[in-house]
Amino acid sequence: MFKFTFLIRKIAGMSKENFVDYHRNHQAPLFMSVPEAKQYVKKYIVSHPEIMEGFSTPAYDGITDIYFASMKDFNSFFESENYKLKIHPDESNFINLNEVITLVSNELVIIDY
Repeated sequence: MFKFTFLIRKIAGMSKENFVDYHRNHQAPLFMSVPEAKQYVKKYIVSHPEIMEGFSTPAYDGITDIYFASMKDFNSFFESENYKLKIHPDESNFINLNEVITLVSNELVIIDY
C-alpha cells in the first residue's frame, strides 16, 4: 500500500482555527463525497500540529495522508473528473498550493494497539 503525505500551509490571512475547521469540516467531507474516494482510497487522514512547549514551532499547518493500493489507483483518483472539477478547485480556498510538499512512502506498521 502506498501512503501519500501532503504537508500543507494555510493561505495568507486565514487563521489557524479557520484553516483547521475548513480542512476538517468542508474539504474532508467534500473529498469523501465523490465515488472515486470510496473506490480508490484505502485510508484518508487529516492532521493538524499542536504547539507544545519544548518542541519547535511546526513548519506546516496541516498534514493530509491518503493511502492507495497502487499507483494505478492513485492516478485514477487524481485524474478523475470529480477530483478535477470538485475537489481540486476548492483546495485553493484554504491551502497555499505553491508550498505543498508531497512525500510518497510504503508504510510498514510495526505496532498498532
